[in-house]
Amino acid sequence: MASALLYRQTAKTGLVARHGVRAFASALNPVPEKDCRSITPPYEKLQANLQKVRRLLDNRPLTLAEKVVYSHLTNPEETVPVRGETYLKLSPDRVAMQDASAQMALLQFMLSGMSTTAVPSSIHCDHLIVANNGADKDVEASIKTNKEIFDFLESAAKKYGIAFWKPGSGIIHQIVLENYAAPGTLMLGTDSHTPNAGGLGTVAIGVGGADAVDAMAAIPWELKAPRVIGVKLTGQLSPWASPKDVILKLAGDLTVRGGTGHIIEYFGQGVDSLSCTGMATICNMGAEVGATTSLFPYSNSMKSYLAATGRSAVAKAADANRDFLRADDQANYDKVLEIDLSQVEPHINGPFTPDLSTPLSKFKDFVKENNWKDDLTAGLIGSCTNSSYQDMSRAASLAKQAADAGLISKADFLVTPGSEQIRATIERDGQQAIFESVGAKVLANACGPCIGQWDRKERKGEENAIMTSFNRNFRSRNDGNPSTMNFLAAPEIVTAMSFAGKLSFNPMTDSLTDKNGQPFQFQPPQGDDLPKQGFEAGRATYEPPSPTPTPDASVNIVVNPKSNRLQILEPFSPWHGDEFRGLRVLLKVQGKCTTDHISAAGVWLKYKGHLQNIAENTLIGAMNADNGQINSALDVTTNEYNTIPYVAKSYKSQNIPWVVIADHNYGEGSAREHAALQVRYLGCPLVISRSFARIHETNLKKQGVLPLTFADEKDWERISGGDVIETIGVKDLAPGKPVQLLVTKTDGSKMIIDAKHTMSHDQIRWFQKGSALNSASAEA
Repeated sequence: MASALLYRQTAKTGLVARHGVRAFASALNPVPEKDCRSITPPYEKLQANLQKVRRLLDNRPLTLAEKVVYSHLTNPEETVPVRGETYLKLSPDRVAMQDASAQMALLQFMLSGMSTTAVPSSIHCDHLIVANNGADKDVEASIKTNKEIFDFLESAAKKYGIAFWKPGSGIIHQIVLENYAAPGTLMLGTDSHTPNAGGLGTVAIGVGGADAVDAMAAIPWELKAPRVIGVKLTGQLSPWASPKDVILKLAGDLTVRGGTGHIIEYFGQGVDSLSCTGMATICNMGAEVGATTSLFPYSNSMKSYLAATGRSAVAKAADANRDFLRADDQANYDKVLEIDLSQVEPHINGPFTPDLSTPLSKFKDFVKENNWKDDLTAGLIGSCTNSSYQDMSRAASLAKQAADAGLISKADFLVTPGSEQIRATIERDGQQAIFESVGAKVLANACGPCIGQWDRKERKGEENAIMTSFNRNFRSRNDGNPSTMNFLAAPEIVTAMSFAGKLSFNPMTDSLTDKNGQPFQFQPPQGDDLPKQGFEAGRATYEPPSPTPTPDASVNIVVNPKSNRLQILEPFSPWHGDEFRGLRVLLKVQGKCTTDHISAAGVWLKYKGHLQNIAENTLIGAMNADNGQINSALDVTTNEYNTIPYVAKSYKSQNIPWVVIADHNYGEGSAREHAALQVRYLGCPLVISRSFARIHETNLKKQGVLPLTFADEKDWERISGGDVIETIGVKDLAPGKPVQLLVTKTDGSKMIIDAKHTMSHDQIRWFQKGSALNSASAEA
């Protein structure tokens, strides 16, 4: 406590010189060594499990992804893993939940009757803080606004022995990287960017809350054995290029669907040139290509990062298991891509999709071709993807160059530290002062604008362009304005371009005018992977919780029955045992339909714990293929168009079951199980699409919704809103057995359409019982 107080007093004395140059920076409240007993993977047990699997696989060479995943099989001798075919039953080591998704996960866990979680788990309050007036003020406001939610989460954490990270302590993925990630761990996280921990050799998979409940309740977690894409890295990044540019380029190569069903595993001598946090950035955005997760082999930079963050014990154990923490020689990948890091140039991706990738050298022409206004209104750096010390120090080096030239950012410039540890360290080392000297506003250690928690009063409805170091840029995501174009780039590029205030500016080649009227050109950014004086632990307010909290059964979790924020869940009804008849097509979705479109965030985040209330946003971002309108559906009972939630509720009140007909990659984006819960709650027993994103397909299965795909994707064109569907084959549903759809058009004509599914025996039981949780409760 004394050292924390000294830190606060020193920070107030103004010892940081102009632009943050301080001669004798030193750690005032250093990060202590952690108790790593619950963090270090049980390598001996994992290696023993893996040996059993190797015998089943005739001792063939394995990829790193296979080693980690197969070593976590609940019963390693039960089945022979076949990539892309076998469903694996796994025992994860850890669960992490952010505050928006934790609400529903805990409401489901409460139905399990368990007194504590079976594996170490954590809750991170990062999603419910609105960016408005700056860091501390925004945290204070969020605590007042969300008191009921935070009290619920904290009380549940105390009751069940879950680590609780307070509002303002940091973003879930940065906190996990700093505290819990370890090479060879299998972790589930209720957020799609959980793979961030792959930068520390963790197989970290984004899931819905029901999957997290499986792990917390000691129920084997099911995953289809992933295929593996190998990415061979050679060379070394040039001064202007960053790890972010590697994944921005790869997103363009693979597209948003290219990684579906795969783990992306990096290897090659180029790996050794990357920092641990840089590798985390690459893994983080693997979610944007649909990958199950992404993974790097154990490296010296991981060892250094573990030591710097108080986990030397984990590094020591990993050192003794290096052979386990890398791919076998001659390991076979399903696909191999090669990237020469020395040839990677900065990229800018967008707008409206993270895979529209353009090299910086061609971006000026891209802007001109699209006739966009050459005006950058805001630059935002930070987020779970790019808020490391390396990110901040490299961006600050450019900001300092601009400050020395007398420049102020022309675009609004917002900085989001990823954690209190990062914030405290960049304050001590002067980067924060540099940012503020050029007009930046430092936001809370939270998600903020990245997930739509941005009280952006200006530019309402106005077409404008922002540039961010975030990971996702779907329409309306950041500020609620569908006309805001978000371009994704590395923090260094975002920072430099903010001073120009123009999309056409290339900081590598173009000049600005300094305070003396002379040409000014940026020099390449520079920064340290890790702080030379070590990390600061930060303010005592955000002291980390114990890694192994003791559960307290005496804690009473209170949910006010009149609350509009929290609602106790009622189990869904089981399947009636027959074919579905009279299914009305509520909506035929055209084009991209992410979980943002199915269950919007932003202002709706406050209802994450109240299924009835959040169901009011169901599919409000989806485009109706029949009329080209968003949030529009024909109510066949009145022959009038209305909002999608309105028609869905109307059908539910009349006991009319309904279905969604969806396009490609339905449900891409966030691991937002509400997108499945809401349609189930409103009366939708199945969804038929051209293809599904992995997490959403699993979430639908968990909630008792049957996901079907067209055997011939062209059949999507033959169905329209208002059609009636009867299933053939659901009564005898079995793994691999197709289903048929008898479609009656509004003119009375009929047709048969073939469909298929990916349901396993266990998943069929979930469907029959009404949900995975119902199934587990029935077996308990």
